[in-house]
Amino acid sequence: MRRIAREFNSTQFRDKPRRRLCQPLLGARLACLALSVVITVSGCASLPNLPKQKLKPWRALAKEQIVLGEQGPLPPSEKRALLGRLKVDSKTSFLDKHLAVMQSIADAPPLIADNNVSLLVDGPATHSAMFAAIAAAKEQVNLESYILEDVALGSNKLFDLLIRKREQGAQVNVIYDSIGSSRTPKELFTRLAAAGINTCEFNPVKAKFWRLNHRDHRKILIVDGQVAFTGGINLSREYSSGSFARRKKTNPDKLADGWRDTHIAVSGPAVNEFRRLFVDTWRRQDCRKLDQIRTPPPTASVSGNKIVRIIASSPDNKPSQMYLALLAAIESAQQSIYVTMAYFVPDPATVLALKRAAQRGVDVQLMLPGFSDFSIVFHAGRSHYDELLEAGIKIYEQREALLHAKTAVIDGAWSTIGSTNMDWRSYLHNDEVNLVVLGADVARSMVALFEADKQRATRVDPSVWAKRAGKNKLKEWFARRWEYLL
Repeated sequence: MRRIAREFNSTQFRDKPRRRLCQPLLGARLACLALSVVITVSGCASLPNLPKQKLKPWRALAKEQIVLGEQGPLPPSEKRALLGRLKVDSKTSFLDKHLAVMQSIADAPPLIADNNVSLLVDGPATHSAMFAAIAAAKEQVNLESYILEDVALGSNKLFDLLIRKREQGAQVNVIYDSIGSSRTPKELFTRLAAAGINTCEFNPVKAKFWRLNHRDHRKILIVDGQVAFTGGINLSREYSSGSFARRKKTNPDKLADGWRDTHIAVSGPAVNEFRRLFVDTWRRQDCRKLDQIRTPPPTASVSGNKIVRIIASSPDNKPSQMYLALLAAIESAQQSIYVTMAYFVPDPATVLALKRAAQRGVDVQLMLPGFSDFSIVFHAGRSHYDELLEAGIKIYEQREALLHAKTAVIDGAWSTIGSTNMDWRSYLHNDEVNLVVLGADVARSMVALFEADKQRATRVDPSVWAKRAGKNKLKEWFARRWEYLL
């Protein structure tokens, strides 16, 4: 077994630069894995069951839904008209089924209308948009990131920009994860605090060792209550170049940059919900100066037409609503399921839902990593390939860039972008957040992005997969034993 464990790293980390780049991610996983072993002895958390819900008439379903707009809950007539357009737009009864299930989940977050959204692909585009938003801030910057480094964009550095905003009178509040941001010198955070920036270290390792397994994996930026960003992209050096620029095939073991990831910007009433989540995290961490986090001016009126749902999860607030939302979407799918997932260690209910979808004729396609920054997770995911391929599910592996995106698009009507992986760690142990967007136009963009990824990926051939090396099967068997802790 020790030899197998050694091979996990030797086969995936031959290149020292990439080992250095991935160190905070690897370190966090290993530290949390070690503590999870201890925690498991005293009892395991479990994933919730999906509520069973009969399909209701659309008028009754629309009446029950809570839909928020710029001025609060929409009146019944506006709500029915809005959801009616969605129903026609989806061209299937997928939304009927999915919304019915979500309505039956306790404390399910509401739908929020009147928003604008913009997809952001890879680090350069995302960092550029975030830097521009911060530079334009007048009142307030709220930044929360699992990995927070003093990244540079051209001649500008993030921490200099934050300090400059504070000097110009804007309030700046920063939450960073203790393990995820462990590579960042403490002196840099001290510098932020000295400049008058409110900083909050999430579950500090030294002060809250017993909460080592509970990490803040969210990525949120809110500026002036006008725009918010979320997704899978950290403010870290891994994202200094874009994955699509690397057209020439390279040896994955020597690929140290160009991570493939997806983020999203949103403006409209949904921004206030992101701010509420930020303040809630600050309060739960009992960080100082909470009373000084002022409320920015009301969000300016927008002409957006996107309906979204913000789904946050935390071990402090069970069950995982993102797990239930994604499972409900898969179970409700009638035409297509396209999932792009950085860390894929599915639970039995998710595997069963994917297989049942494929068996009822849904086109199920998975875009997964061809290599990973934490290979025991990589092999645990691969241990599920046999039964997924046998069910007719198409699996693609991204080999030209390290895949870090966590997205899904279902039936051309339901899209999600966020920080939640399809693994036990995201569902049970981390703070996560995803944005769900309802509507065909965003879904079309998501499908186009999925198709572009397929052009640079390798499809897993079932016949070739069955003949893979015995040592790889042994790694998969070994990793499968630990998947609950991953």
